[in-house]
Amino acid sequence: MIQEPFASGDSAIHQLSPTLRVVAAAAYSFLVALAHGLPTLAVALVFSLLMVLFARLPLGKVLQRFTVVLGFLLLIWAILPWTYKGEILYQFGPLALSRPGVLLCLEISLKSIAILLAMIALVSTMTTARLGHALNRLHLPDKLVYLILITYRYIFVIEQEYQRLMRAVRIRNFSPGTNLHTYRTYAWLLGMLFVRSAERAKRVHQAMVCRGFSGKFYSLLESPRGYRNWVFVILMSLSLLSLAILEISAPTMLL
Repeated sequence: MIQEPFASGDSAIHQLSPTLRVVAAAAYSFLVALAHGLPTLAVALVFSLLMVLFARLPLGKVLQRFTVVLGFLLLIWAILPWTYKGEILYQFGPLALSRPGVLLCLEISLKSIAILLAMIALVSTMTTARLGHALNRLHLPDKLVYLILITYRYIFVIEQEYQRLMRAVRIRNFSPGTNLHTYRTYAWLLGMLFVRSAERAKRVHQAMVCRGFSGKFYSLLESPRGYRNWVFVILMSLSLLSLAILEISAPTMLL
């Protein structure tokens, strides 16, 4: 099942409106992605860390989310500083460490970490179902929202079907290897998985129609209201405004 370790909690972030959090995360990520000044990105990283602290998330699980991004950043640091042309900081035989390459890697790293932390604090603190309903309130295409909700609901069912098929082939003494029999078996398994998924989709649709489904999902959870939302809007607006002013006033350090 898809894990949602940050969705439950009683922090100030958890008690905010999901719609406001989605809008704030999108605006914040857009501004940070467009920024180039290292002072701006450093301040954005501080803002993201503060959001994680206000969300009161377990730091161990937050660090686990950095595994994929960390691998990407390490690859960039291993290649880009040595291949980017510009002022040379260090010469190691035929390899030259360039100053613009180092600054560009630093910019990419700060952007990636700041955006990831903001997304964890604002978006990962809600369930996928609440995220879908928040997107619906923002008037995103209904088909896209329903696709997200139904995929999240029934991806577990497809995973159970896959596990059932895998148990069946193991009972028949199937031992995977690099041979034609293995490839053919996996092809049959995937084909049967698609067939069973299509049959299950038909039955689910018929059951939904029988229960009066009219093409719209309704949320039984009310969106939080109160002064916290207004305080969050004011603080987030001030943060975005300060980042924009800092980006305009601060010189770009990559040139």
